[in-house]
Amino acid sequence: MPIQTPLPADSPAMQRLLHGTTGIRYGGDYNPEQWPRATWVEDIELMKQAGINLVSVAIFAWGLLEPREGEYDFRQLDDIIDLLHKAGIDVDLATPTAAPPAWFWKKYPDSRPVTRDGITLGNGSRGMVSPSSPDYRRAAAAITEQLARRYANHPALVLWHVHNEYGAPISDSYDDDSVAAFRVWLQNRYGTLDTLNEKWGTTFWGQVYGEWDEIDAPRQSASVTNQAQRLDFHRFTSDALLECYINERDVIRRFTPDIPVTTNFMATNCLSADYWRWSQEVDVVANDHYLVAERADNHVLLALDADLTRSLAGGAPWILMEHSTGAVNWQPRNIAKRPGELARNSLSHLARGADGILFFQFRASRFGVEKFHSAMLPHAGAETRIWREVVALGQSLGSLAPVRSSRVTACVALVWDTESFWAQDFEWRPSAELGHRERIEAFYTVLWNRNVTVDFVHPTSELSGYELVIAPSLYLAGPAASENLTGFVRDGGHLLVSYFSGIVDLNDTVYPGAAPGALREVLGLTIPEFLPLHEAETVTLSDSRTGTAWTDDIEVSTAEVLARYVDGPAVNGPAITRNSFGAGTAWYVSTKLDGDDLDSLLLDVLNTAGIDAARGVTGVEAITRSTDTDDFLFLINHTDAEQAMSATGTELLTNTAVDGTVLVPAGLTRVVHSAR
Repeated sequence: MPIQTPLPADSPAMQRLLHGTTGIRYGGDYNPEQWPRATWVEDIELMKQAGINLVSVAIFAWGLLEPREGEYDFRQLDDIIDLLHKAGIDVDLATPTAAPPAWFWKKYPDSRPVTRDGITLGNGSRGMVSPSSPDYRRAAAAITEQLARRYANHPALVLWHVHNEYGAPISDSYDDDSVAAFRVWLQNRYGTLDTLNEKWGTTFWGQVYGEWDEIDAPRQSASVTNQAQRLDFHRFTSDALLECYINERDVIRRFTPDIPVTTNFMATNCLSADYWRWSQEVDVVANDHYLVAERADNHVLLALDADLTRSLAGGAPWILMEHSTGAVNWQPRNIAKRPGELARNSLSHLARGADGILFFQFRASRFGVEKFHSAMLPHAGAETRIWREVVALGQSLGSLAPVRSSRVTACVALVWDTESFWAQDFEWRPSAELGHRERIEAFYTVLWNRNVTVDFVHPTSELSGYELVIAPSLYLAGPAASENLTGFVRDGGHLLVSYFSGIVDLNDTVYPGAAPGALREVLGLTIPEFLPLHEAETVTLSDSRTGTAWTDDIEVSTAEVLARYVDGPAVNGPAITRNSFGAGTAWYVSTKLDGDDLDSLLLDVLNTAGIDAARGVTGVEAITRSTDTDDFLFLINHTDAEQAMSATGTELLTNTAVDGTVLVPAGLTRVVHSAR
């Protein structure tokens, strides 16, 4: 499925988003309903002090805006929006449909979501009801219409924020409405039961269907449930959630066609939605990101998430809708960010394409389950380190206004396919070590350490702009993906494929013949048998590399063997291969390489592809945003020592000239502007 680029940065709707400012959007989620009006006035003065120019409001306010069905009260929202506007702060107005009010749960009990193991969930938390509930969709459209009609011409309104984090915490629901909608979805997809039975392989374990109403959602069953059915239910769930978004978006567009509409993704943290499809429906891509606090490499995973978000946006500028100033409240150990980390995190997102840096939330809540979640303004108030860093970040973003609307370019792409991940992570795969995420992170980390800028691509996306495409984890590959990747290499591209890729088609059906069915031709080899390893078992390769987790029994046809196994179940067999195909080259690595072994392999591939990958200073993140006339080199120092980096131009944060070398203090960032 090709990517459709969202609104370009110079489109009227995007310009409306930036109306009132020539700089980077800065702010956060604000919940004035939790505070008396006197606190609002105080908060707005503090927002001005911090340089905040955009806040999100009304995200969880449905119960206040519509206290009884069909009865509306907008006095409080009118007041806060007017106050913000008077202060020169623009509004990202949310539809509050992520939290249906108590009256809805009472009046429409059939809308309650049902878990896979049959538990009906109730109220008392955040999260929507069944996404397929007609009562929910009607009520959501009604409150959305009231908001759109009332605030369509308010001068503070620059962005619409539909719902909040679709798929969290409610994604798939097994209620009656969802089952009925799933059957309709299946009829639209397959047309006939004969086709469905064929695609689902229902002759296995005697699951053949003779009537549409015999088909249920793939509930928890006595053993492993039909995995083609489960894969389709994932697709259906993503589409059902997307229909909810479109339902509200289209209401909004009737009243404000020139104001962009979005919803906040969770790019790498939510597999409930296929964001390649979703990105075609939003006017500007927005994303929420939170560090995995206890991981020492969480800044690398932040960069991965930001690169994926930019890729979902088709390279266009995007908005970081939420991240944290310090600790969150929902991880096992909520480690606080250290001094300077707030800015480093924010500027890494900015460096990788964000034109808006927003937090959850402005003022820390005193009650509710997120009372220990950090905020721009902590419980301890404005005499705190966090608040001082928030104010300093606002000043830094002001200095970085010229960066706005510039873009990041990459010559390396990693394949990211949510449908493949859904299928790969089902039960009863050949090894417990085949989770999709591990190889994605491993390959990305090597590239990050070498300061190689990376885009992410769907396997059917346009690839001609890249020198190298890497498929670290592409278990499922349909005919279109196979043809696209094969054509990319034939036309002169370089492709690197890791193990257990190209194995099944779009219905999780193994291709006829030996693996890797979808990629046999381009890789120039076949795999008659998988040979996974024992836990902690290692294998030695003839090039002195060490592999773990997995090996293959490989038979080469046209591929050249670069390394063989010295020991293990595939002893003497090929371990790493390279195939000349058309005008390009395709590599295959059949075991899990880590550390220096994976780095040296990737360096060989990068060099062959003509990509400069000389290792920079360890721990200093370097990435460039550009326009037709200017480059902005971000140098983010994640180390505890000052680092000298090569650069020439003007350093924007200190407004100093740079002639060949810039010193980047420990834990800080420097941004060097130069003419192209």
